[in-house]
Amino acid sequence: MSAPSPVTVPRVSVVVPVLNDARALESLLPRMAGSPRLEIIVADGGSVDRSAAVTRAHGCRLVSSRPGRGYQLAEGCAGARAPWIWMLHADSVPSPEAFNHLLGLSPEHPGWGRFSVSLAPGAPLEIVACSMNLRSRLTGICTGDQGIFVHRELLDAVGGVPRQSLMEDIELSRRLKARQRPSCRGERIASSPRRWRAQGTLRTVLSMWLFRLRYWLGTDAERLAREYYRS
Repeated sequence: MSAPSPVTVPRVSVVVPVLNDARALESLLPRMAGSPRLEIIVADGGSVDRSAAVTRAHGCRLVSSRPGRGYQLAEGCAGARAPWIWMLHADSVPSPEAFNHLLGLSPEHPGWGRFSVSLAPGAPLEIVACSMNLRSRLTGICTGDQGIFVHRELLDAVGGVPRQSLMEDIELSRRLKARQRPSCRGERIASSPRRWRAQGTLRTVLSMWLFRLRYWLGTDAERLAREYYRS
């Protein structure tokens, strides 16, 4: 009898929170599924579309959670097997260079970081993206659009992903930054500009800054989430 094949341990666990994001998953998952070095975990917050079916069709793991990105990311990360965890929005388009960087990270050296976000061609959104990237480089606070990656050991040391419906990326960055500064990478992740286009660039910028300011001043994240998703 032949010996059983050794179990391949992935290098990176990619955790994707979704809520009715079947169309986005149909674009994202083929870019990643099938690589033995990547473990894809889709954390579903109660979708009623084909998100679950698309996930299974691409051979990816599906976990269920209450809605809210922080809760979904926490559930997805809980069962991740790789030494590095990458939190990626479903409507993101990572560059090949971003994948290459992640797969080259050492499993023995904990750290964390983010990539540079791009939104869309054209002056207004290019300026917004550049501002987001510069701000996170200066402050050490990263956003979900930038594809935060973190070593499992460091994530566990700060208590995992904060279980909250909004500002989980800001809160996680704050906790990680207290341990060490992030690696702010230049490799790109294209993020969907639909919210910016639907609500207007200036209005969206001002709204995000207001929500962030209120969070820093102590407003409860769940209250902010209710207001944010009504807007």
